[in-house]
Amino acid sequence: MITVEKLCYRYPKNKANTLNNISFEVKKGEIFGFLGPSGAGKSTLQKILTGTLSDYQGNVSVLDYSLKQLSDGYYNKIGVDFEFPNFYSKFTALENLNYFSSLYTQKSLDPLPLLQRMNLQEDAQKPVARFSKGMKTRLGFIRCLLHNPDLLFLDEPTSGLDPANARILKDMVKELKNAGKTIILTTHNMHDAEELCDRVAFIVDGKIRALDTPAAFRQSSHETNVIYSFLNQKNVEEERVVPVNTLFSDAHFRAMSEAENVTRIHSNEQSLEDIFISITGRQLL
Repeated sequence: MITVEKLCYRYPKNKANTLNNISFEVKKGEIFGFLGPSGAGKSTLQKILTGTLSDYQGNVSVLDYSLKQLSDGYYNKIGVDFEFPNFYSKFTALENLNYFSSLYTQKSLDPLPLLQRMNLQEDAQKPVARFSKGMKTRLGFIRCLLHNPDLLFLDEPTSGLDPANARILKDMVKELKNAGKTIILTTHNMHDAEELCDRVAFIVDGKIRALDTPAAFRQSSHETNVIYSFLNQKNVEEERVVPVNTLFSDAHFRAMSEAENVTRIHSNEQSLEDIFISITGRQLL
């Protein structure tokens, strides 16, 4: 679906490149994530992939289109969910969706079920000027789905959403993947990347520092430990740490378990954010 080879980009007024020698491929039906701090180059990369920026060096092919020679048909096949979506503020939500649907050549989906799914059905006739940021975020996600594109670009899709609506949106993203859509997720939200992505690229200072599946990143990290608490002979709670692969051969743990003195147990495997910091030396801010 996407092939990028030795991509470099520099904004006209900048002395240094924003993107430096980036190469990767994205397969059909994959959720591919770009994870990095603000200013890492994620948004610039998305602008190139969506055809907004064209004066780049290297080779970029999306859906068999060379992005330096784009035709109108390209935009019928991609959907873009911007982090800060723009709408006609005097139009209602439904009027906005109907207008944007009219820009595409293929028949659009019915917006009403999507509005209902995203808890905006009661706001369909409300002017967007009266929408909160979270409501605009949900409406922007709906807008990028209306023409039923093959490839979706989602830029911080859960930004500004409460946990309940973020859960709905992420469930819909999983359903889109199961329906065969290919999805590019650009985010600095480690939890979204870890939950949704098949593969993740760590981007820092315009370079891909690492690329793998979330599971492979975790397996390559330091040994996972198990922390268990138990009641000692004075009936006071204590805590011990043992490697997960030695837990059931640990004599003390077995003794405490048989005596029913174990009170709590949990693992402390590294999160994707921990691994990102370990590899890049940068925080996801």
